Amino acid sequence: MANRPEPSQRVSRRDFLRRLAVAAGGLSMVPILQACSGYGPGATSAGGATPPPAAPTSASAAAPTAVPTTARIVPGAGQTPAAGGKQLTLLIESAFVKEFDDYFTSTLAPAYQKETGVVVNYDPVSVGSLQTKVTAAIETKSGPDLGVLEFNWAFLYDDALVDVSDIGENLGKQYGGWYDAAREACVVNGKWKAIPIGNIGECHVYRKDWFDEVGATTFPETWDELLEVGAKLKEKGHPLGLTMGHGFGDNHSWEYPLLWSFGAHEVDETARKVTLDSPETEKAVEFVKTLFQKAQLPDVLGWTDPSNNKAFFGEQISDTVNASSILTVAKRDFPNIAPNIGIALNPKGPTGQRYHMTNPWSIGIFNFSPNVEEAKKFLAWLNEQPHFQPWIDASQGYYVAYLHAYDDDPIWKQEPRLGPYKEQVASAHLPGWPAAPGRAASESLAKYVIVDMFAKAAQGQPTKSVISDAAAQIKQIYNIS
Repeated sequence: MANRPEPSQRVSRRDFLRRLAVAAGGLSMVPILQACSGYGPGATSAGGATPPPAAPTSASAAAPTAVPTTARIVPGAGQTPAAGGKQLTLLIESAFVKEFDDYFTSTLAPAYQKETGVVVNYDPVSVGSLQTKVTAAIETKSGPDLGVLEFNWAFLYDDALVDVSDIGENLGKQYGGWYDAAREACVVNGKWKAIPIGNIGECHVYRKDWFDEVGATTFPETWDELLEVGAKLKEKGHPLGLTMGHGFGDNHSWEYPLLWSFGAHEVDETARKVTLDSPETEKAVEFVKTLFQKAQLPDVLGWTDPSNNKAFFGEQISDTVNASSILTVAKRDFPNIAPNIGIALNPKGPTGQRYHMTNPWSIGIFNFSPNVEEAKKFLAWLNEQPHFQPWIDASQGYYVAYLHAYDDDPIWKQEPRLGPYKEQVASAHLPGWPAAPGRAASESLAKYVIVDMFAKAAQGQPTKSVISDAAAQIKQIYNIS
């Protein structure tokens, strides 16, 4: 599936990269969400706001503010490598779980320098700014040797990335094989263009005590069951809080999977036929409209990713979709709420299937680097289990490894509630599925075509009309007549 050509050729690669350089810091493909899981500076008001009219579909219309991070000393900076040694720079977005960054700087980088004489500079940038930095480096052909890639960036930057298939295939053989989602995100035209670190998953995070009060002792298995339970919760003053605004990922992470679970998609697997205008989509839109009216907090239409965190910790909502770091924050800052938190997979739809959105973090090597071979050696070393496992464990479940060797990682026994984040990898896909990832799927995501379709219906616009409008946008984006 990953070797199908991208159908849209209306925008040249150079023009597309320039467009990304402008938009990436705001919306274009900001990942499913480091910022969404925070609670603190940058969080927007979650209650008392009047839902705004349907948001415009321009990718530049509602760019969220990136959450600033504290600068850290880059290991290797100011150091001199051993005689004949080299330096490498890894461009990466600051992790929400600080221990993940700290383990690299305090343990991995020094260990690699001691073993090889090569200094590895760890260059973290603020949340939301990584794609701007990656795009600029590729355009100028200068800067880092390696870079973290998110979502479907391996497809967007294919021409600037080194083939690392030898590393990818060797890791698969050595560590029990890859989940399909890893190949879906990183194998471009049959070649590994990046090596996955892990998936930032999103699951339902809910108040188990409040669900118990309305008779739901386990999380609903189907969307219909969630609607029924959600209506009861709303009557008791505990509505659902599933984000429907222009955020980073908490919106996409339930709305795309819901659409898929109803048997609907934007395009077919060839990406040459728009399939959105269908009876299945109509049923999905009608369901979301009813869910909004009967079970949701009205404010969700205007929410960005920090909003649901604030509402959840303010005890305004009983359920939302978020990354695992919301539990980490609860344990640290809200000890009265943390014991009552449950975590669950997305419900099943009429097809009998459940789906999730995948947000892979991976590392690619830029082909303009003067140290390609050294970078490949480091990337292979980094992914050896003695080095990789403690690094990903430092994220406390925030990143889920894509190799089956880590399925029984002790981290899942330390906090059993995190289990769904591991399980969801098996049913996760990128936006635009079942078509191969590419620029068109990214543009559709950036313009909130699916998000706005659901939001407009929730605000009372006719179902057939919002679907027709969304399908027309998809045709234009995919250049399908």
